[in-house]
Amino acid sequence: MTVAASALAALAARGWTLGVAESLTGGAVASELVAVPGASAVLNGAVVAYATPVKHTLLGVDEELLRAHGPVHAEVAVQMADGVRDAVRVDGRRADVGIATTGIAGPDSPDGQPVGTVHVAVVTPDMSQSEAFLFDGERAEIRAQTVDAVLALLDRVMRE
Repeated sequence: MTVAASALAALAARGWTLGVAESLTGGAVASELVAVPGASAVLNGAVVAYATPVKHTLLGVDEELLRAHGPVHAEVAVQMADGVRDAVRVDGRRADVGIATTGIAGPDSPDGQPVGTVHVAVVTPDMSQSEAFLFDGERAEIRAQTVDAVLALLDRVMRE
């Protein structure tokens, strides 16, 4: 069983739904999830908030936080994960869980942080958690490692 399938099964066992907010991964997390048969029972939807202003306007990330720290920050990831729960609500019900990715895949860094700096987050009705990474590799490798990291975090949180 893949990590994505494991995480989706754990969500389904709780009767919880999922929303995905992505930046540097550009839809790769959602793609990994929808590759799992039956994902539609859990996954409400996904938002690719690639441009920094979209993180605020669509996902509700605090504008002052973005101005002060930029989009690659642990709290930005947490706010993206929380905000997507509203963005993908169904019949007025927000998703139970949100996950998010934000970071710098390269080849250049727009804000001086090292290429490979990544933050992922999970927000549930009971908690929020983020993890920070400094991944090595080319752009595609950093993006792939980020997908793996956020799905692993989701799976761990759902199994706790």
